[in-house]
Amino acid sequence: MRRIKVITIVGTRPEGIKMAPVIRELKRRAAVFEQVIATTAQHREMLDQVLSMFGLEPDVDLGLMQHDQDLISFASRALSRLSDLLRNVSPDVVLIQGDTTTVLTAALAASYHGVCVGHVEAGLRSFDRSEPFPEEINRRVAGCLADFHFAPTEGARLNLLREGVADDDIFVTGNTIVDALRSVPLEGPIEDKALNQIDFGSRRILLVTAHRRENHGAPLRSICRALKRLAQCFDDIEIVYPVHLNPNVSLVVQDVLDGTDRVHLIKPVSYHDLLRLMHRCHFILTDSGGIQEEAPSLGKPVLVLRQSTERPELIKVGAGKLIGTDTMRIVAEATSLLSDPAEYHRMSNAGNPFGDGHAAERIVYLLEKHLYKRKGWVPAADLRSHRPMPSERSATSRLLNYQAPNESDTTLPVDADLCNITD
Repeated sequence: MRRIKVITIVGTRPEGIKMAPVIRELKRRAAVFEQVIATTAQHREMLDQVLSMFGLEPDVDLGLMQHDQDLISFASRALSRLSDLLRNVSPDVVLIQGDTTTVLTAALAASYHGVCVGHVEAGLRSFDRSEPFPEEINRRVAGCLADFHFAPTEGARLNLLREGVADDDIFVTGNTIVDALRSVPLEGPIEDKALNQIDFGSRRILLVTAHRRENHGAPLRSICRALKRLAQCFDDIEIVYPVHLNPNVSLVVQDVLDGTDRVHLIKPVSYHDLLRLMHRCHFILTDSGGIQEEAPSLGKPVLVLRQSTERPELIKVGAGKLIGTDTMRIVAEATSLLSDPAEYHRMSNAGNPFGDGHAAERIVYLLEKHLYKRKGWVPAADLRSHRPMPSERSATSRLLNYQAPNESDTTLPVDADLCNITD
């Protein structure tokens, strides 16, 4: 029996988190798959930490990260080195995840070498190339190059169909981040000593993450002013903000919030500590994509600090609200969650629209089935006898009875007079 040779390529912490369940499942199916794990190290320390947490070690580490790197220089280095790697490894398929520059360059290099591409978390769209930038561009290009599109939701599948992707090449699997979350114990002590001073027992904790490029400058300053106002208005809350090391973020945050009572500006925390913070907090204000997918499983309402989102399912089921970066809007929406128990209960019990924790199993099964078919190989014995995965094409959509949004549903609605708060 011929084994399928897979090279799984990751570069950043989110990719490491979301591909860890797939890598583990491929290892479990070693009789069928020969796997090479490669990393560009686009984000060095953050990626290393999360791979270690999941007990994963790359077979190939290209080590491409440079201090203060820009997108063009990294993309150039990555495309060249990944091309050399694919030439040497000669895989049957390249597996990539998400929307980073690593994903873009890996898909392009694979396409140049005539290697099949499997895109995990395919089909996410904000319909705005500038928000998020460059992620929206990266995932659109990857969508043009991929052979197998593992869409997390029915909405993502419909996005791909609109762009001309063949229906037979799209598989709704759920999002692997739900798989990863289920594998991490949430109880136990938080490892970061800086968090020991926080009163989790008698205070309501608001967790904040904000670092995206489109929020640099005035939007981030507006977010910080809102956080300061909230801390002044509610004496029973504490705000925990792991501040990104990028000076475009850290300098603004420190300037506005440093010294504010009950606002904790801490260094970025490990993924394990971040999940434990999410588990213990009251609700979350974020511009992160991954947190939008994780928080509903933990029963935590999410206020999305962006003008648009490529994860409209969160808004559709009511687990989150798209509120932008305006100071008054942030204060008003956070005040509602802090003051209205019914609203909080509704959002915290909305459920997770991103899957059931079995996405990796579906992806590996589908990859095996359709690669053997495409290559004309004799399938493995355990594939011939494999019990079909539940709802193979539409596991997530059937589970949720999801209705696809219009493009307008992903954009922040305009409301000029949400509250009477003045800046």
